[in-house]
Amino acid sequence: MAALCPRSLDRARLPSYRAAIMTSFDPTSLLTARTQSADEGAIIRMAQKSRDLRAKGQDVVSLTVGEPDFDTPLNIQEAATKAMREGFTHYSPVAGIPELRAALSKKLKDENGLDYSPAEICLTNGAKQAIANAVLSLIDHGDEVIMLAPFWVSYEITVRFAGGTPVILHASVDEDYKVPAKRIAAAVTPRTKLLILNSPSNPTGAVWNRAELEEIAAIVKAHPRMMVLSDEIYEYIMFGGKMVSIGSLPGMKERTITVNGFSKGFAMTGWRLGYTAAIEPITRAMMRMQGTITTGANQFVQRAALEALAGPRDDVEHMRQRYQQRRDMVLKGLRAIPGVKIGDIPATFYAFPDVSALLGKKAGNHVMDTTDRLCDWLVEEHGVATVPGTAFGAPNSIRLSFAASEADLEKALTRIAAALGSLQ
Repeated sequence: MAALCPRSLDRARLPSYRAAIMTSFDPTSLLTARTQSADEGAIIRMAQKSRDLRAKGQDVVSLTVGEPDFDTPLNIQEAATKAMREGFTHYSPVAGIPELRAALSKKLKDENGLDYSPAEICLTNGAKQAIANAVLSLIDHGDEVIMLAPFWVSYEITVRFAGGTPVILHASVDEDYKVPAKRIAAAVTPRTKLLILNSPSNPTGAVWNRAELEEIAAIVKAHPRMMVLSDEIYEYIMFGGKMVSIGSLPGMKERTITVNGFSKGFAMTGWRLGYTAAIEPITRAMMRMQGTITTGANQFVQRAALEALAGPRDDVEHMRQRYQQRRDMVLKGLRAIPGVKIGDIPATFYAFPDVSALLGKKAGNHVMDTTDRLCDWLVEEHGVATVPGTAFGAPNSIRLSFAASEADLEKALTRIAAALGSLQ
């Protein structure tokens, strides 16, 4: 053993020994498997591909990222500026400033029928952190999480990151992309701990009505240790009917972690402010998780959020109406393309057409055998960036964000129609 110790090496040989150690060191060998699973894959890849092609001078319409193309309403911007000038630029409490927690308690009761005290609300650095707080607080290795596909890609990533086992249930466009309750019930096991529900849904725009939620609630309440994570971030982008929070149903308050935020409805994506509402023991656990990773959300952003809640909603309604006009435009354009199948889009700013009838067709010598290949071809050859459905657990579909100008949408739809119509 002594012969292997650096101290025993001949001094003349020491520099070469050190050089060997330095040249053989591979820092990537230290990375955990966790780093490989923490990747949003297709969304980031397609968004980056569109940027790269634009940098080379190609005219590309990007319908990849789910971000409002509107600026944050001016009254909210001014509230943030005022807060900074008044000195609200320091650390905030981990759970958020008391005034905003109280305002959200009122908002949830008045708008969603959710009766949570300020102590049961935690402000987060974006709704994505709210989801991570919830999953990391509840899920251990071996715990099963029921996920309703199509689903937002980060759900699966976060569950796997926590060591949980995703149990993925699929619904088709013919089912309005909503998994029936009987299939959910059949998937429940003693290891089931969480069901993730996103209504209104990214990527499909699906909205679960009260009767459907009551069926799901009955399944959850019959299990001794099962909860729901209800992501309601798109609640202000509805095109008809009323959104129902599953946590407002009888017996579901203690079974539900409601996640929401300011990014989508108020066009505040870059402000990074989300929140959770859950019974106090769960909220305290999520606060501990957040305190370990990031601590409190930006204080002057929280002051601006107070204005978002209390101020006029004219801009919010204006954005919703514009999204609805774009929704109608996108539905008309996609439904006119042979081989494309799409249902109604009752909410959000996404279209998720089923293109399975086109898979296997050719463009020259290239076979469009997957939606990944189809999306690559659309952006590279036709200048429209979309996201393959593989990112959302639905490989026969593609996602288009219509949070883009009407001019860009018209251009994109014309290009998509020409491209798909050319397939043989």
